[in-house]
Amino acid sequence: MERLGSEGDRAARTDPAVEDAAARLGPLAVRDAPLGARTTYRLGGRAALLAVVIDEDDLGATADAVAESGVGVLVVGRGSNLLVAEAGYPGLCVVLGRGFETVATGDDAVVIAGGAVAYPALARTTAAAGLTGMEWAVGIPGSVGGAVRMNAGGHGSQTTDRLVAARIVDLRGRTDRTAGAGDLALSYRRSGVRPDEIVVSASFALSSGDPAESAATIAEIVAWRRANQPAGRNAGSVFQNPPGDSAGRLIELAGLKGLRIGKARVARRHANFIQADPGASADDVYRLLCEVRRLVAERCGVELQVELCLVGFGP
Repeated sequence: MERLGSEGDRAARTDPAVEDAAARLGPLAVRDAPLGARTTYRLGGRAALLAVVIDEDDLGATADAVAESGVGVLVVGRGSNLLVAEAGYPGLCVVLGRGFETVATGDDAVVIAGGAVAYPALARTTAAAGLTGMEWAVGIPGSVGGAVRMNAGGHGSQTTDRLVAARIVDLRGRTDRTAGAGDLALSYRRSGVRPDEIVVSASFALSSGDPAESAATIAEIVAWRRANQPAGRNAGSVFQNPPGDSAGRLIELAGLKGLRIGKARVARRHANFIQADPGASADDVYRLLCEVRRLVAERCGVELQVELCLVGFGP
């Protein structure tokens, strides 16, 4: 995505598509809204427009505004895999609100969760209901929608293992479809869900289990994460693991633990994490990410692929 400078920022505020979308959305649209603050990095600029979609009516109005104005659109979940440039985003950011935070369990052990449900909350809710299969999700700080879009995974499991189907709204095409997991082109940290599509809900096939055993598994995962992954401001794994290898191992092999640019540094506890210390900028994190990628390629012969979603940066 092209980087915006001060002239780009001014243009975004007078972009006819932004103005058209704002007029169509009315009070649903918030101008010049903090976007970086909605990420786990707590870094980065603002969005020209932000719409928090509370219910189905809001969702329909937002799709109409996107389709009719042609405004650029970015769907944002819990921001746990997002790095936003200081220049921000010049279009409309869409966030699912409280109307999409429900979890429904049935007798057939199929669970339907709204796209805004936090993955750790889904893990705990299903475990308490005597259903097993999603305990690992307690270690994924994103939302259900984001997890489907990225085929999020951890602790030997991934979203596609339990996903049955997802309801997806195409904001630009104004279509509403339910797609089976096999139709979503799910692969390692990838899916066929487009940037202008929003995962409204998803269903998961679980199994009957013992709530006490599930609770113990969840506690073990939480303890492991606390012991092995750094706390503080970060977005989890920065790079995808290459086939048969670990990005963290390669970064450590390249001697990059503790490498710092500005106020961003490669974590010593887990080399595939980049920490943002007080005073850091999003550009510090981005420049360090690029340098780590360059040095791993130079020293280890492996070109790491970025797992973070980068908004507002150059190629």
